[in-house]
Amino acid sequence: MFDADVSIATERLTLRPFGLKDAARIRSIVRSGARFLPPGAPVKTSGITPWLSSGVHELRRSGQGLHLAMVDAEGLIVGAISLFKTSWTTGTTEVGYGVHPLYRGRGFATEAVRGLVKWAFGTVGLRRVDLTANLDNLASLRVALKAGFTWEGVLRAAVLEDDGAHDLVIFGLLRDDGSLPCAALPRTELRTQRLLLRPPSAEDVPDLAATAADPVTQANTGVPPGYTQEHARAFIDYSERMRMKGAGIGWTVEELETGRFAANLDVRDLDWMSRTAEVGYMTAPWARGRGYAGEAVVAIARWLFERHGFRRLQLRAAVTNTASQRVAEKAGFVREGVARSSLGGEDMIVYSLIPSDLA
Repeated sequence: MFDADVSIATERLTLRPFGLKDAARIRSIVRSGARFLPPGAPVKTSGITPWLSSGVHELRRSGQGLHLAMVDAEGLIVGAISLFKTSWTTGTTEVGYGVHPLYRGRGFATEAVRGLVKWAFGTVGLRRVDLTANLDNLASLRVALKAGFTWEGVLRAAVLEDDGAHDLVIFGLLRDDGSLPCAALPRTELRTQRLLLRPPSAEDVPDLAATAADPVTQANTGVPPGYTQEHARAFIDYSERMRMKGAGIGWTVEELETGRFAANLDVRDLDWMSRTAEVGYMTAPWARGRGYAGEAVVAIARWLFERHGFRRLQLRAAVTNTASQRVAEKAGFVREGVARSSLGGEDMIVYSLIPSDLA
């Protein structure tokens, strides 16, 4: 059974049971309409007293979990975190959390998850903690990965919400895993003489869609036919999920002088053991022939080699795409051979760049 008087201290928070002393704060939360309290929390002020005196403690009394308040240094409840679906036989449980809308973006959820998981493993003796998050909820995905959880799979259309079905990501953390975040390339900006490379954003959707739908792009890359802004939005979200998983990273390239979108560039297939990756890009129609793609690729290569210890960057270009071949060769890549029927049945020329090529 879980301790009724548990108190877990983290760097900025205390995780403790809800009590009648919290009535005024809960009343304020309920009246504000903020939604972050545990399941079963009152939606009307008349239900606050019975919930604090009994309802919020039923999960603990059942032995299946517990609900705790996240309390900041000033004694204010800024969130809630729970363990549930606990199996004492198998030593497993699941964690869930919510943060007050006014306190999001401060790392409280990650801090609370780390603290509660450490307690569950060390004090309670559990051996595995599960965490689930909607695939399109990037904030929750970041929390899970920063807290050291491993992305284990996706359950398709597993949850049904007001706006329809959503895919659900399953994360797991074992007692022996520790709580270090997975390897991932950081979101950052890079500058060259003419370009700014920055993380993609929603503002890039129209330009990205137009670039991907352009006939030249369609003919020389594997982007879907009939590319729309919806495709672009999905791609930006997908790129960020890949970054968080440590599998890649995406960049928007814009002209430094004008701020105009010039290209999209992504690094994919990261192998952290061998420190290798592949780079790909799409150049906006107006920006072709100016050397922007090569300039951006070299900047990314130097960043990977010098800041993150990568040893090889691969680039593939269709045998019919002479423009992309020129980009690779001007950027210093070495042609290695032809990978037959490797992209939609088309042969691709394989290029590589290693640190000594840029010396």
